[in-house]
Amino acid sequence: MTQSSLPAVLPLVPRYHARVWGGEQLAPPVNGTPVGEAWIADGQSVIASGPHAGQTVNALLHAAPQALLGPALAPGEGFPLLIKLLDCRDWLSVQVHPNDEQARAMVGPGERGKTEAWHFLRVEPDATLLAGVTPGTAPEALAHAIRAGNVLNLTERHRPQVGDTLFIPAGTLHALGPGLLLYEVQQASDTTYRVYDWDRPASAGRTLHLDESVQVTRADRRAQWRRAGETGGLGELVRCGPFTLEGARGGTTLPGGPSFALITVVDGELTLDADGQSLTLGLYGTALLPASASPVTLRGAGRALVARPGDGAPD
Repeated sequence: MTQSSLPAVLPLVPRYHARVWGGEQLAPPVNGTPVGEAWIADGQSVIASGPHAGQTVNALLHAAPQALLGPALAPGEGFPLLIKLLDCRDWLSVQVHPNDEQARAMVGPGERGKTEAWHFLRVEPDATLLAGVTPGTAPEALAHAIRAGNVLNLTERHRPQVGDTLFIPAGTLHALGPGLLLYEVQQASDTTYRVYDWDRPASAGRTLHLDESVQVTRADRRAQWRRAGETGGLGELVRCGPFTLEGARGGTTLPGGPSFALITVVDGELTLDADGQSLTLGLYGTALLPASASPVTLRGAGRALVARPGDGAPD
Protein backbone atom coordinates (compact mmCIF):
# COMPACT_ATOMS: atom_id res chain seq x y z
CA MET A 1 0.00 0.00 0.00
CA THR A 2 1.35 3.43 -0.92
CA GLN A 3 0.95 6.54 1.18
CA SER A 4 -1.58 7.97 -1.30
CA SER A 5 -3.67 4.84 -2.00
CA LEU A 6 -6.33 5.21 0.70
CA PRO A 7 -9.92 5.86 -0.43
CA ALA A 8 -11.42 9.24 0.42
CA VAL A 9 -14.12 7.68 2.62
CA LEU A 10 -13.72 4.66 4.92
CA PRO A 11 -17.01 3.52 6.56
CA LEU A 12 -16.59 2.00 10.02
CA VAL A 13 -18.32 -0.86 11.88
CA PRO A 14 -19.59 -0.04 15.41
CA ARG A 15 -18.76 -2.19 18.44
CA TYR A 16 -21.32 -2.51 21.25
CA HIS A 17 -20.53 -2.71 24.96
CA ALA A 18 -22.88 -3.82 27.74
CA ARG A 19 -23.11 -1.54 30.77
CA VAL A 20 -25.20 -1.78 33.93
CA TRP A 21 -26.54 1.73 33.24
CA GLY A 22 -27.32 1.14 29.54
CA GLY A 23 -30.58 1.13 27.59
CA GLU A 24 -32.18 -0.29 24.45
CA GLN A 25 -31.68 2.44 21.83
CA LEU A 26 -28.32 1.27 20.46
CA ALA A 27 -28.58 -2.54 20.38
CA PRO A 28 -30.28 -5.48 22.15
CA PRO A 29 -28.93 -6.56 25.57
CA VAL A 30 -25.77 -8.66 25.72
CA ASN A 31 -26.24 -11.73 27.95
CA GLY A 32 -29.00 -9.90 29.79
CA THR A 33 -27.01 -6.70 30.36
CA PRO A 34 -28.20 -3.60 28.47
CA VAL A 35 -25.94 -1.93 25.91
CA GLY A 36 -24.69 1.43 27.11
CA GLU A 37 -22.01 2.26 24.57
CA ALA A 38 -21.41 1.95 20.84
CA TRP A 39 -17.76 2.57 20.00
CA ILE A 40 -18.12 3.97 16.51
CA ALA A 41 -14.61 5.20 15.70
CA ASP A 42 -11.17 4.38 17.10
CA GLY A 43 -8.02 2.50 16.21
CA GLN A 44 -9.71 -0.88 16.59
CA SER A 45 -12.64 0.01 14.29
CA VAL A 46 -13.05 -2.29 11.30
CA ILE A 47 -13.54 -0.90 7.78
CA ALA A 48 -17.04 -1.89 6.64
CA SER A 49 -16.67 -1.88 2.85
CA GLY A 50 -14.39 -1.00 -0.03
CA PRO A 51 -10.90 -2.26 -0.87
CA HIS A 52 -9.86 -2.34 2.80
CA ALA A 53 -12.99 -4.05 4.15
CA GLY A 54 -12.24 -6.18 7.20
CA GLN A 55 -9.04 -4.33 8.10
CA THR A 56 -8.75 -2.21 11.22
CA VAL A 57 -7.88 1.46 11.35
CA ASN A 58 -4.73 0.49 13.25
CA ALA A 59 -3.67 -1.79 10.37
CA LEU A 60 -4.07 1.08 7.91
CA LEU A 61 -2.22 3.35 10.31
CA HIS A 62 0.71 0.91 10.32
CA ALA A 63 0.71 0.57 6.52
CA ALA A 64 0.18 4.21 5.51
CA PRO A 65 0.59 6.48 8.54
CA GLN A 66 1.05 9.79 6.75
CA ALA A 67 -1.85 9.21 4.36
CA LEU A 68 -4.12 8.34 7.27
CA LEU A 69 -3.09 10.80 9.98
CA GLY A 70 -1.31 13.58 8.12
CA PRO A 71 2.22 14.92 8.70
CA ALA A 72 1.53 16.67 12.03
CA LEU A 73 0.64 13.54 14.05
CA ALA A 74 3.11 10.91 15.25
CA PRO A 75 2.01 7.40 14.13
CA GLY A 76 3.95 5.82 17.00
CA GLU A 77 1.45 7.29 19.45
CA GLY A 78 -1.45 5.41 17.86
CA PHE A 79 -4.82 6.65 16.66
CA PRO A 80 -5.56 9.66 18.88
CA LEU A 81 -9.37 9.84 19.11
CA LEU A 82 -12.26 7.66 20.26
CA ILE A 83 -15.91 8.37 19.43
CA LYS A 84 -18.81 6.72 21.21
CA LEU A 85 -22.59 6.83 21.42
CA LEU A 86 -23.94 6.53 24.99
CA ASP A 87 -27.45 5.39 25.94
CA CYS A 88 -28.03 6.19 29.61
CA ARG A 89 -31.00 4.61 31.40
CA ASP A 90 -29.43 4.92 34.86
CA TRP A 91 -26.81 7.16 36.44
CA LEU A 92 -23.22 6.61 35.37
CA SER A 93 -20.68 6.81 38.17
CA VAL A 94 -19.49 10.22 39.30
CA GLN A 95 -16.04 10.25 37.76
CA VAL A 96 -13.03 12.25 36.67
CA HIS A 97 -10.19 11.77 34.16
CA PRO A 98 -6.51 12.77 34.27
CA ASN A 99 -4.75 15.09 31.83
CA ASP A 100 -1.84 13.88 29.70
CA GLU A 101 0.85 14.67 32.26
CA GLN A 102 -1.08 13.00 35.08
CA ALA A 103 -1.83 9.93 32.95
CA ARG A 104 1.85 9.43 32.17
CA ALA A 105 2.75 9.76 35.85
CA MET A 106 -0.14 7.71 37.29
CA VAL A 107 -0.77 5.08 34.58
CA GLY A 108 2.44 4.77 32.58
CA PRO A 109 4.69 6.23 29.86
CA GLY A 110 2.92 6.99 26.61
CA GLU A 111 -0.53 7.11 28.21
CA ARG A 112 -3.00 9.82 27.24
CA GLY A 113 -5.28 11.79 29.46
CA LYS A 114 -8.96 12.04 28.71
CA THR A 115 -10.54 15.29 27.67
CA GLU A 116 -13.97 14.80 26.09
CA ALA A 117 -17.08 16.52 24.76
CA TRP A 118 -20.72 15.47 24.64
CA HIS A 119 -23.35 16.38 22.04
CA PHE A 120 -26.90 15.53 23.12
CA LEU A 121 -29.04 13.64 20.59
CA ARG A 122 -32.12 12.71 22.65
CA VAL A 123 -33.11 14.11 26.03
CA GLU A 124 -36.08 12.88 28.03
CA PRO A 125 -38.06 15.37 30.15
CA ASP A 126 -36.27 16.30 33.38
CA ALA A 127 -33.09 14.41 32.41
CA THR A 128 -30.09 15.82 34.26
CA LEU A 129 -26.33 15.44 34.54
CA LEU A 130 -23.58 16.52 36.88
CA ALA A 131 -20.64 18.59 35.66
CA GLY A 132 -18.24 20.71 37.63
CA VAL A 133 -17.93 21.79 41.24
CA THR A 134 -19.93 24.47 43.07
CA PRO A 135 -18.18 27.85 42.68
CA GLY A 136 -16.07 28.84 45.66
CA THR A 137 -15.38 25.26 46.77
CA ALA A 138 -11.91 25.01 48.32
CA PRO A 139 -9.66 22.17 47.10
CA GLU A 140 -9.40 20.91 50.68
CA ALA A 141 -13.19 20.73 51.03
CA LEU A 142 -13.46 18.92 47.72
CA ALA A 143 -10.84 16.35 48.75
CA HIS A 144 -12.64 15.74 52.04
CA ALA A 145 -15.99 15.26 50.25
CA ILE A 146 -14.47 12.77 47.82
CA ARG A 147 -13.00 10.68 50.62
CA ALA A 148 -16.16 10.91 52.74
CA GLY A 149 -18.47 9.81 49.92
CA ASN A 150 -20.60 12.97 49.93
CA VAL A 151 -19.24 14.68 46.83
CA LEU A 152 -22.79 15.07 45.47
CA ASN A 153 -23.17 18.01 47.86
CA LEU A 154 -20.55 19.93 45.86
CA THR A 155 -21.44 19.06 42.25
CA GLU A 156 -23.44 21.23 39.87
CA ARG A 157 -26.54 19.75 38.25
CA HIS A 158 -27.59 20.70 34.70
CA ARG A 159 -30.46 20.02 32.29
CA PRO A 160 -29.24 19.60 28.71
CA GLN A 161 -31.35 20.10 25.61
CA VAL A 162 -31.18 18.30 22.26
CA GLY A 163 -28.39 19.86 20.21
CA ASP A 164 -26.43 21.18 23.19
CA THR A 165 -22.70 20.49 23.39
CA LEU A 166 -20.79 20.21 26.67
CA PHE A 167 -17.00 20.34 26.86
CA ILE A 168 -15.46 18.25 29.68
CA PRO A 169 -11.73 18.96 30.04
CA ALA A 170 -9.62 16.59 32.10
CA GLY A 171 -10.04 17.22 35.82
CA THR A 172 -13.77 18.00 35.60
CA LEU A 173 -16.02 16.04 37.98
CA HIS A 174 -19.00 14.67 36.01
CA ALA A 175 -21.78 12.09 35.72
CA LEU A 176 -24.45 11.42 33.11
CA GLY A 177 -27.99 10.78 34.30
CA PRO A 178 -30.85 8.62 32.98
CA GLY A 179 -32.80 9.62 29.88
CA LEU A 180 -29.85 10.79 27.76
CA LEU A 181 -28.60 9.60 24.36
CA LEU A 182 -25.44 11.36 23.26
CA TYR A 183 -22.40 11.47 21.04
CA GLU A 184 -19.03 11.59 22.79
CA VAL A 185 -15.66 12.50 21.30
CA GLN A 186 -12.61 11.99 23.49
CA GLN A 187 -8.94 11.30 23.55
CA ALA A 188 -8.18 7.64 22.92
CA SER A 189 -7.93 6.69 26.57
CA ASP A 190 -10.09 4.61 28.88
CA THR A 191 -8.57 5.90 32.14
CA THR A 192 -11.48 6.68 34.45
CA TYR A 193 -11.38 7.33 38.19
CA ARG A 194 -14.67 6.63 39.93
CA VAL A 195 -15.52 9.00 42.75
CA TYR A 196 -18.99 7.72 43.66
CA ASP A 197 -21.11 4.92 42.16
CA TRP A 198 -24.58 5.46 43.63
CA ASP A 199 -24.08 2.67 46.20
CA ARG A 200 -23.90 -0.05 43.56
CA PRO A 201 -22.07 -3.22 44.70
CA ALA A 202 -18.31 -2.64 44.51
CA SER A 203 -17.37 -5.37 42.06
CA ALA A 204 -13.87 -5.78 40.68
CA GLY A 205 -14.89 -3.89 37.56
CA ARG A 206 -16.52 -0.98 39.37
CA THR A 207 -14.17 -0.12 42.21
CA LEU A 208 -13.77 3.42 43.50
CA HIS A 209 -10.52 5.35 43.01
CA LEU A 210 -10.58 7.88 45.83
CA ASP A 211 -6.85 8.63 46.09
CA GLU A 212 -6.52 9.09 42.33
CA SER A 213 -9.67 11.22 42.22
CA VAL A 214 -8.33 13.56 44.89
CA GLN A 215 -5.15 14.03 42.84
CA VAL A 216 -6.94 14.66 39.56
CA THR A 217 -10.18 16.57 40.34
CA ARG A 218 -9.96 20.34 40.02
CA ALA A 219 -12.22 22.51 42.16
CA ASP A 220 -12.18 25.28 39.52
CA ARG A 221 -13.55 23.15 36.67
CA ARG A 222 -17.14 23.90 35.66
CA ALA A 223 -19.42 22.99 32.75
CA GLN A 224 -18.57 24.67 29.43
CA TRP A 225 -21.67 24.75 27.23
CA ARG A 226 -22.43 25.57 23.60
CA ARG A 227 -26.22 25.71 23.58
CA ALA A 228 -28.27 24.54 20.61
CA GLY A 229 -30.06 27.89 20.64
CA GLU A 230 -26.75 29.58 19.80
CA THR A 231 -25.46 27.15 17.17
CA GLY A 232 -28.31 25.01 15.87
CA GLY A 233 -25.80 22.18 16.19
CA LEU A 234 -23.83 23.61 13.25
CA GLY A 235 -20.46 25.28 12.87
CA GLU A 236 -17.68 25.00 15.42
CA LEU A 237 -18.88 23.46 18.67
CA VAL A 238 -15.62 22.69 20.50
CA ARG A 239 -11.99 23.62 19.92
CA CYS A 240 -9.37 22.29 22.32
CA GLY A 241 -5.89 20.81 22.25
CA PRO A 242 -6.88 17.17 21.63
CA PHE A 243 -9.70 17.73 19.09
CA THR A 244 -12.15 19.99 17.34
CA LEU A 245 -15.85 19.27 16.84
CA GLU A 246 -18.20 20.90 14.34
CA GLY A 247 -21.67 20.36 13.00
CA ALA A 248 -22.34 20.15 9.24
CA ARG A 249 -25.34 19.51 6.99
CA GLY A 250 -26.13 18.65 3.39
CA GLY A 251 -24.61 21.11 0.94
CA THR A 252 -21.42 21.43 2.98
CA THR A 253 -18.02 20.56 1.52
CA LEU A 254 -15.44 19.32 4.03
CA PRO A 255 -11.89 20.29 3.03
CA GLY A 256 -9.32 17.58 2.58
CA GLY A 257 -6.35 17.33 5.00
CA PRO A 258 -4.11 18.28 6.58
CA SER A 259 -5.28 15.68 9.12
CA PHE A 260 -7.97 13.02 9.22
CA ALA A 261 -11.63 13.63 10.07
CA LEU A 262 -14.37 11.42 11.57
CA ILE A 263 -17.92 12.09 10.39
CA THR A 264 -21.05 10.72 12.10
CA VAL A 265 -24.60 11.30 10.87
CA VAL A 266 -26.75 12.38 13.84
CA ASP A 267 -29.95 13.33 12.01
CA GLY A 268 -31.43 11.78 8.86
CA GLU A 269 -28.95 10.49 6.29
CA LEU A 270 -26.20 11.99 4.15
CA THR A 271 -24.34 10.94 1.02
CA LEU A 272 -20.60 11.62 0.94
CA ASP A 273 -19.10 12.35 -2.50
CA ALA A 274 -15.33 12.47 -3.13
CA ASP A 275 -12.92 11.32 -5.85
CA GLY A 276 -15.73 9.61 -7.76
CA GLN A 277 -16.71 7.67 -4.65
CA SER A 278 -20.21 7.98 -3.23
CA LEU A 279 -21.25 6.56 0.13
CA THR A 280 -24.56 7.00 1.94
CA LEU A 281 -24.54 6.98 5.74
CA GLY A 282 -27.73 6.43 7.70
CA LEU A 283 -28.43 7.56 11.24
CA TYR A 284 -25.29 7.15 13.42
CA GLY A 285 -23.31 5.86 10.44
CA THR A 286 -19.66 6.87 10.79
CA ALA A 287 -16.79 7.18 8.33
CA LEU A 288 -13.11 8.03 8.52
CA LEU A 289 -11.83 10.59 6.02
CA PRO A 290 -8.04 10.06 5.75
CA ALA A 291 -5.68 13.03 5.70
CA SER A 292 -4.87 12.25 2.04
CA ALA A 293 -8.54 12.55 1.00
CA SER A 294 -9.81 15.17 -1.42
CA PRO A 295 -12.62 17.50 -0.29
CA VAL A 296 -15.81 15.60 0.56
CA THR A 297 -19.22 17.04 -0.34
CA LEU A 298 -22.26 16.17 1.78
CA ARG A 299 -25.61 15.66 0.04
CA GLY A 300 -29.00 15.19 1.64
CA ALA A 301 -31.22 16.60 4.37
CA GLY A 302 -29.29 15.19 7.30
CA ARG A 303 -26.88 16.64 9.83
CA ALA A 304 -23.50 15.30 10.92
CA LEU A 305 -20.83 15.86 13.54
CA VAL A 306 -17.23 16.09 12.33
CA ALA A 307 -14.33 15.49 14.73
CA ARG A 308 -10.70 16.23 13.90
CA PRO A 309 -7.48 16.18 15.92
CA GLY A 310 -6.64 19.48 17.60
CA ASP A 311 -3.38 21.38 17.78
CA GLY A 312 -2.14 19.44 20.79
CA ALA A 313 -1.99 22.42 23.14
CA PRO A 314 -2.72 21.56 26.79
CA ASP A 315 -6.19 22.45 28.12
